[in-house]
Amino acid sequence: MSDAPLWTPSADAIRGARMTEFMRFVRDQELSGALGYASLYEWSITHPERFWPAVWKYCGVVAQERPGGEPWDEVVVGLDRMAPPDPELGPRWFAGARLNFAENLLRHRGRSRAIVAWTESGRQRELSFDDLHAGVARFAAALRRQGVVAGDRVAGFLPNIPEAVIAMLAAASIGAIWSSCSPDFGVKGVLDRFGQIEPKVLVVADGYVYAGKRIELLERVKEIVDQLPHVLERVVVVPYLERDPDARLIRRALGWDDFAPAADEGLPVALDFERLPFDQPLYILYSSGTTGLPKCIVHGAGGTLLQHLKELALHTDLREGDVFFYFTTTGWMMWNWLVSGLALGATIVLYDGAPLHPDARVLWDMAAGEGVTVFGTSAKYLAMVEKSGLAPRTASDLAALKAILSTGSPLGAHSYDFVYDRVKPDVRLSSISGGTDIVSCFALGNPVAPVRRGELQTRGLGMKVEVWDEAGRPVRGEAGELVCTMPFPSMPVGFWRDPDGARYRAAYFEHFPNVWRHGDWAELTEHDGLVIHGRSDATLNPGGVRIGTAEIYRQVEQLEEVVECLAIEQRLGDDDSRVVLFVRLRDGRELDEPLRERIRRRIREHTSPHHVPKKIVQVDDIPRTISGKISELAVRDVVHGRPVKNTDALANPSALDLFRDLSELRD
Repeated sequence: MSDAPLWTPSADAIRGARMTEFMRFVRDQELSGALGYASLYEWSITHPERFWPAVWKYCGVVAQERPGGEPWDEVVVGLDRMAPPDPELGPRWFAGARLNFAENLLRHRGRSRAIVAWTESGRQRELSFDDLHAGVARFAAALRRQGVVAGDRVAGFLPNIPEAVIAMLAAASIGAIWSSCSPDFGVKGVLDRFGQIEPKVLVVADGYVYAGKRIELLERVKEIVDQLPHVLERVVVVPYLERDPDARLIRRALGWDDFAPAADEGLPVALDFERLPFDQPLYILYSSGTTGLPKCIVHGAGGTLLQHLKELALHTDLREGDVFFYFTTTGWMMWNWLVSGLALGATIVLYDGAPLHPDARVLWDMAAGEGVTVFGTSAKYLAMVEKSGLAPRTASDLAALKAILSTGSPLGAHSYDFVYDRVKPDVRLSSISGGTDIVSCFALGNPVAPVRRGELQTRGLGMKVEVWDEAGRPVRGEAGELVCTMPFPSMPVGFWRDPDGARYRAAYFEHFPNVWRHGDWAELTEHDGLVIHGRSDATLNPGGVRIGTAEIYRQVEQLEEVVECLAIEQRLGDDDSRVVLFVRLRDGRELDEPLRERIRRRIREHTSPHHVPKKIVQVDDIPRTISGKISELAVRDVVHGRPVKNTDALANPSALDLFRDLSELRD
């Protein structure tokens, strides 16, 4: 892999970056002398008690003021207690501070665009910041009339539409907890999540459209509502497919406008923000649930806000007037991340539908039409656009585009080349990585540093991220476990119904005591960037050499015939195993011996002989979680004859049948 940068910021770009502005702010407020990114990062992890207040002040967090001092009592307590036996022992951030998440996201007013909504059919509507504020005020007032108070749960079973943003912000303005599932979840998948958290109000849509197909939801909603606990007091139905959907069969259902009617005579509805403690629960997000019931991960308002402001303002260079898009559903944490762009005065673009329908141009045409400046997507999407043969730089006017973000899975080196050759040569391509567990990122972009092929640019400021070997020693230039060795504000408040924190500690801190083990198999580079080699629980270990599956995928998916692939380690006995590679090919292609040999040769030449699979098998589909990630563990269980504990966590569970009792794996 070439070490030469693919993109380097100009001197003007560096001078004008918010990261540079923050360095000046820190230098003036906290330090003296010159300050570069490396020293800024080192300072941020050496003095978190000074770094996080600097982010707070630079980003202008709105909070309850107190005469004669800071809006908090202490910045942090318990820095040495990342996973205490008693959750009350810490760590705790900004004790005494009182703020409201929605108030911070709605700080901008006026007629400039706040939200633009698109579907496969094109642009649907836009809301100004004033429109958004008024919509949130209406819905918050309705929630209050329904008796919703701080700590109650409000859930959404919704497409990626403005009503989802409005309902979330309305709940947050009261101090209620928002949780959402995208409408491609099945009945059991929704019940596995919302059944645990017992929402008081459920907001649903009557349906959605995907790949040109209308999918009606009200029958599914009725089944869900009939099985949810009776603490559910109201179902609010958003008219999306139909102007006036018939929701009479659903108990306690009202239409959106009936639940939250417009004010009489057009008078504005007051919007009151409950200012609550820094760690007031804001969101409940869910683990994938492929090994059992999903974990309900509770995130606090202050930590989420502060971390998102840092990541969007400093690492993404997002600012007022930018147009920010991320391809996501309401069931993925990137939706929460996208919506936080409102706090910086950016316009957020919501897209609901298939990303390649009616063709691969749809999102690029949307970006051109809206003047998108920051375009976020998944590594898989970029690979699929590359396979389609589209060259967005010639098909769409991307003059406004300054950054492309990618996450969800490791971004292959070939995708870096695709972006710079066929999308835009002067764009900053930032592969980022974090997760639902922290509703944010461990590794991010850096607008003042070069982009190198295959590397995530930097570790996040304030995030003491290291790569450890199996003995718990930090390593560089070799793969190991990605860990975080110091607390950070967006750590979960806890898990739902886990009062002693036992399940929370078991999820992240059992492998290395008092150190967050994230579950990524990663490598810290000489440039202080990161390479993600895959999930550590899916690494392959033939002959005692641990291999990240992403290393194989990066090579195989560059072949023109291969759409996608999945690798597992098949156990053959107590002391024997082999790597098996499953490939999904383009329509009409067959896996013959010459193609098998090309696959083996490419892997051998670009990785190592240890990576070469002993068996290569063609399949028609590969199972994915509802958030779009391939499920290596589920396939591994099926191949070994073990039950998959929760197939409802999969978007296409029937694909598992393709891996059962394969004759190719019997010898």
